[in-house]
Order: sequence, then C-alpha cells, then structure tokens
Amino acid sequence: MKKENGQKKHRLRTVMIVLLIVLFALYNAVVNVIISAALVPDFMRKLDQFEKATEQGYAQQVHTDQLTENTKHARLEAQELVDTVPMLKLQAESADGYRLIAAVFRQEEPSDKWVMLLHGYTGWKEEMYHFAARYYAQGWNVICPDMRCQGESGGDFIGMGWTDAADNMIWLNWIISEDLDARIVLHGESMGAACADMMSGLGLPENVKCVISDCAYKDVPSIFRKQLKDWFSIPDIGIVPSASFWLQVRGGYNIYDANTAALVAKSSLPTLFIHGDSDRFVPPADAQVLYDTCSAPKKLLTVEGAGHAQCSLKDPDEYYGSVFGFIDNYI
Repeated sequence: MKKENGQKKHRLRTVMIVLLIVLFALYNAVVNVIISAALVPDFMRKLDQFEKATEQGYAQQVHTDQLTENTKHARLEAQELVDTVPMLKLQAESADGYRLIAAVFRQEEPSDKWVMLLHGYTGWKEEMYHFAARYYAQGWNVICPDMRCQGESGGDFIGMGWTDAADNMIWLNWIISEDLDARIVLHGESMGAACADMMSGLGLPENVKCVISDCAYKDVPSIFRKQLKDWFSIPDIGIVPSASFWLQVRGGYNIYDANTAALVAKSSLPTLFIHGDSDRFVPPADAQVLYDTCSAPKKLLTVEGAGHAQCSLKDPDEYYGSVFGFIDNYI
C-alpha cells in the first residue's frame, strides 16, 4: 500500500513538473509573439497589428476642423519640398550590419545649419517632411533618417530610440565630414524625440547645439506596460522583464537601457520639451518628468488641445515660433 501511494505521489510530481514546463514554454512563446507583434513590422502586418495600431492611434487623436485643415496644409508643404528641392539619398551600414537610409535636403547656397529630423514608432522619414519644409524655408539643411526596421532601413527589431541612438551617430558624423563647422539641431517626434533625448545623454560632438523633444516617453518599459494594456488587454505579469530578456537572446537589446529620463539627466544640451495636453499615447506627465530630470538649459511647452504627435499641427505658427525662438538662443 505504501509503495502504491509512493508511486502515485511520484507520478503526480512528474505530471506537475511536466505541466509547469509546458506552461513556462507557453508563457515564453506568448512573450515572443508579443515582442514580434510590437517590434517586428513584417510580423505586425501578418497579425494586422499595423492596422489595429493605426486605427487605435487615430481614435486617440484630437479631431477638429482646425487640425484637419492644418494637417492638409502640412502635407502640401511636404509635397512642395519634395517637388522643388533635389533630394540626396544616403546609405550606410549600422555597427551590427543593417542597411540604413536617410534623405537629405540641402540648401542651394552653402549653409552650416543642419537639423536631423527623427520620426516616431512604426514611422518613416517621409512623415517628417512637413517639419523639413519649415526648416528648409528658414535656411536649414535637413537630414531625415529611416530608423532601423522602418521605412527603407533594415533591422530585426524596432529600436524604440535606443539602438537608433547609435545608428544616428553615423548621420551626425556624415554631416560633420561634409562641414566641420556644422551647427546641428536634433528634432524628434514621439519615439524620435526619445531617441534625440537619449542621444543627448550619450556624449555628442560639440557641433550639436540643442534638442527639440516633441512628445517623448520617459522610458521604454513604462510605455510597453501601457501598450500591453491598451493593445493586448493584459496586465504586465512579468512580461516586460521577460521581453527584455528575450530581446537580448534574439540579438536585440535590453529595453531597461532605453531609459530616456536617465539619459536626459546626463545631458548638457539645451532642450525644448513639447507635449500635447490631450496626448493619450504618451502621458503628458512624461514631459514633466523629462523636464524635471534635465539639468541643462531647458524649456517646457505644453500645447493645449493637441493629441499625440499633433503639437506642430495644432497651431503651426506658434509651434515653429517657439521652436526657432528656442534654437536661436543656442545657434
């Protein structure tokens, strides 16, 4: 009898161990699916995640006649730039072997003023052309990269600004190789803003004079936790730490290194932080965190009635007046 009871307990333990192994494997499989659904564009398309993210993003935006009209005008400005200014397309290779692409709009007359415009999550360089049109009209040379795994640039995972910070050093070095006296501004929107902020804390050439940070997030883990709930309707049951682990295993990166606020704290570059008070994707409070953390010369601009990545469209004249007014202090 004791022997039978011992055998039953042994079988039960074996079943429990097997069950735990299966659950662990399933959990990690789910984590890897979530990673791909969030950071691998080709996989996102297979799951229709691009469409879902686009639809949700549109639903979260502020919709007014003014914003609609200003958006149309911005697109016309971007198209006019493309139609009238010759574009140079650059190609480079990242440190880990990915092809990177950037577009350059150069002034007809020599100018030492350069701006690097950095697009947002799942975006591409063309989304920044309406910014480029405004800068170009003010006499600036413009470079617009496609950040890794987006647009025409290669990569296994979207870098969320972290891997892009190193990639974009290639373009900074290219500008300086073209003009040793170049005066450079980094201007990013959303993920691009977080990237510019991260770059500012990593030690940049003296040619870089200031940063325009439009609707950046304070760190990648917090934005991941938010999107887990918004996109997948699940709480963070250890998924973010597990995702970071698997990203490193799969050749990616540690998302805990992508701490925008921690890097801004190391920056000495003057920074203009901009955020819409109706942003439902990146909490407006993140801008306050970044502003408070920054010990360099700084300014915080809150745009009333603007949703995510809508600040430049809410009142373009006020937006660019603030941007160029800030830049003029440091160029």
